[in-house]
Amino acid sequence: MGKGGNQGEGAPERETPMPTYSWEEIQKHNLRTDKWLVVDRKVYNVTKWCHRHPGGHRVIGHYAGEDATDAFRAFHPDLDLVGKFLKPLLIGELAPEEPSLDRGKNSQITEDFRALKKTAEDMNLFQTNHLFFLLLLAHIIAMESVAWFTIFYFGNGWIPTVITAFVLATSQAQAGWLQHDYGHLSVYKKSTWNHIVHKFVIGHLKGASANWWNHRHFQHHAKPNIFHKDPDVKMLHVFVLGESQPIEYGKKKLKYLPYNHQHEYFFLIGPPLLIPMYFQYQIIMTMIVRKDWVDLAWAISYYARFFFTYIPFYGILGALLFLNFIRFLESHWFVWVTQMNHIVMEIDLEPYRDWFSSQLAATCNVEQSFFNDWFSGHLNFQIEHHLFPTMPRHNLHKIAPLVKSLCAKHGIEYQEKPLLKALLDIIRSLKKSGELWLDAYLHK
Repeated sequence: MGKGGNQGEGAPERETPMPTYSWEEIQKHNLRTDKWLVVDRKVYNVTKWCHRHPGGHRVIGHYAGEDATDAFRAFHPDLDLVGKFLKPLLIGELAPEEPSLDRGKNSQITEDFRALKKTAEDMNLFQTNHLFFLLLLAHIIAMESVAWFTIFYFGNGWIPTVITAFVLATSQAQAGWLQHDYGHLSVYKKSTWNHIVHKFVIGHLKGASANWWNHRHFQHHAKPNIFHKDPDVKMLHVFVLGESQPIEYGKKKLKYLPYNHQHEYFFLIGPPLLIPMYFQYQIIMTMIVRKDWVDLAWAISYYARFFFTYIPFYGILGALLFLNFIRFLESHWFVWVTQMNHIVMEIDLEPYRDWFSSQLAATCNVEQSFFNDWFSGHLNFQIEHHLFPTMPRHNLHKIAPLVKSLCAKHGIEYQEKPLLKALLDIIRSLKKSGELWLDAYLHK
């Protein structure tokens, strides 16, 4: 008669018990072709769906075999909406005797962090001051206008050209911080509006790709400073980072470059080349290979606007050189600011920590001031930004004291330093890693 055959007509069907799984079973499903993860004790099979994931298949894949609850909540401000996408992927739940966290992650820290996030919500720290972001956009457009007027009024001599290049590099850097806000869905309540404005800022104001940025940057946030997962520390053949990688390379006698001098050649191939060469090539190729025609159209609109504006003053070749000089200047700004919070911190293979501890191990802060906030796009509050990536940046300083208190409670170091020291620590870190490599290379 089949299951349920004894029930009378119209009788309610018995719900099939949901399968339960142990962490040992779940952790087996962490392969490229087999991915399970856990959110709020529910087990989901994301193997096929991950390639449709708006943030890219890698970021969701980095949590295969793990509890992804806090990462899921951190990246998605509208939990009801994304919950609809998870529902068809549900295959079971954790067995009742299993802990909510895998691999012995600290449950007390996790509980306290979730209470802290609830406090932030009660304080309305996820509410946006739209005037703040409007003024940011206005000052970027104002700099673009001043740059054009300088060349128009004073001519294309060396002095006006250099001044204009610095103004436009400043505009580009600030547009970079602004697109970062929209990319993290931290401005508007509706994700759609964030995505639209994000494409305008990163595409039309910078000539880059929103999807390329999302897929790369979200991986960094999901697993900061984790080799093979964070693309920002994938510097194979160029730099050795942290403490374990230099020793590993040294023992294996790997010497793609003289790493003991990496703190010196960093000045030649790091800040000057990242945006003008590596990022530009990667962005263009990614849009073409993935056939991302919408992002490509936005990027083309930037280049059309730039060349239409400056070819009359410099000619085609001159405008091209001018653009690359601006990229060269911006690249220095970008590299120093983004590396001062991360490259000096722990960089290693996956340690499987809870969300709070993993972000604190990989990030540090720079002291607050009006200049530091503006210069870094509020990334001087990198700790708070990593813990709450959808929080509007103008509120990060308000949650910082509470984060410090939670760190003190659990004996976790909360690093905050002056801007100059943070920048110099980049070089010190590279020098230390290079020395570790040389010692292992020569003696082990």
